[in-house]
Amino acid sequence: MIKNLKKIDLFKNLSDEELKELEHYVTTATYRKKEDIFTEGDAPEWFYIVLTGKIKVTKISHDGKEIILELISPYDIFGGVAVLRNFPYPANTVAMEDSEILKISRKNLMRLVDRFPNLMFCIALQLGDRMKSSYDSLKNIALERVEARIAALLLKLGNKVGVETDAGLMIDMRLTKQDVADMVGTTVETSIRTFSKFKKEGLVTDSDGKIIIKDREGLMSFSS
Repeated sequence: MIKNLKKIDLFKNLSDEELKELEHYVTTATYRKKEDIFTEGDAPEWFYIVLTGKIKVTKISHDGKEIILELISPYDIFGGVAVLRNFPYPANTVAMEDSEILKISRKNLMRLVDRFPNLMFCIALQLGDRMKSSYDSLKNIALERVEARIAALLLKLGNKVGVETDAGLMIDMRLTKQDVADMVGTTVETSIRTFSKFKKEGLVTDSDGKIIIKDREGLMSFSS
């Protein structure tokens, strides 16, 4: 457990002795692909940290369409605002692939924040970054054309979970065209057309269900 805790930015300033103490407050859970972790309106019982896998944060629109607000990758936190403010979770979270997650109960998180005051500062920083990212995404949906929104999304994911390969920068998660459409507020047909255009222009390709960015500067010209 300590080996995993050391990889998490939230706990990077804690000593081995303090991490050993922390172990008593943390439990591990596994979720299968497409399994709900929590649903909008649920009581804020747990604070979560992804160890392996990918999680999507979603809302359901008035017409029943799923909108992906955020993707959570390994060592990121989620559920934090609701737990700290003690209000119901404001969105849904679903495992995009088999995932292993650390859970800290609300009561234990309050104890840890009291025991290690710097934790609250670190949590606040991460939540602030998440809120800025969500604001930028919503602004793009409202103001930018679809090609710009998809290009900006790919660059953002490349920066977050990209892996350099011989073919280019591979986004290390499997995304369907529907996933991309849901994240930028468009139809799957438009998402498919845009990817076809990007492929034809040599900007992206794909391999084994994963998108590879071949020309970052070219994508940036669409996103700016």
